[in-house]
Amino acid sequence: MREEVSRKNEHMQELKDTQNELDDRNIAIDRVGVKALRFPIEVREKAGSTQRTVAVTALAVDLPHHFKGTHMSRFVEVLSAHGNCLDVRDVKKLPTEMLGVLSASRAHVEFKFPFFRSKAAPVTGKEGLVDYEVKFEVEANKDGPTDFILTIYVPVATLCPCSKAISDYGAHNQRGLVTYSVRFQDPIWIEDLIDLVEQSASCELYSLLKRPDEKAVTERAYENPVFVEDLVRNIAARSNAQDNILWYKVEAENFESIHNHNAYAMIEKPMSR
Repeated sequence: MREEVSRKNEHMQELKDTQNELDDRNIAIDRVGVKALRFPIEVREKAGSTQRTVAVTALAVDLPHHFKGTHMSRFVEVLSAHGNCLDVRDVKKLPTEMLGVLSASRAHVEFKFPFFRSKAAPVTGKEGLVDYEVKFEVEANKDGPTDFILTIYVPVATLCPCSKAISDYGAHNQRGLVTYSVRFQDPIWIEDLIDLVEQSASCELYSLLKRPDEKAVTERAYENPVFVEDLVRNIAARSNAQDNILWYKVEAENFESIHNHNAYAMIEKPMSR
């Protein structure tokens, strides 16, 4: 048995490591790694419970000019070392671990996953789940601080102020998508960022609405018309009022109901300390 194990070890030692071969093109690679790897994660909720979801992950490091390739299996090894379900709090640790395992100077990880909230209809109180997309991006540098960006993707409803002002019968409205990214000082809840965005639109979206609820949300949107410009400015103003948010980038895209194009606006706040 020992001889068999010994022969296997000798055979493994003899296998050629092509990745460690020298490359003579003298071109470094900014990021190399794996993408589109699905992995279960556990996310804490503001109410104190947790929810399990599945993230699409990307893990990468820089590669010096003299190396032919990186060791792709090591990315998966680092991730799998955290068990069958990654606690979202461990996401920040991953790029630092990758720096050592892959002998890199920069490491980057991304986790994008659906996040569900139970939302009550405004009149009947009927409960329904609404899903949002969330993305964590973490970058670690061998000789510098770790950078963390939290991004949420929030669908909203908007009603056109111009249409309301010039029409005798109602106004056109549409769904829009807000992409809201933040850097922050102290831990921040996903739910609080979603609330901030939804409060800035004409109306939030629901998964379950009865007729009294539909009447309520239609009238709420009509009473609160916003251009795509108003939407990003509303979010920016609410963000500026929070000292914990050091940087943000907010993008809004309206999927116009009476045009064959979309309306778009973006505001980015410079980093502050």
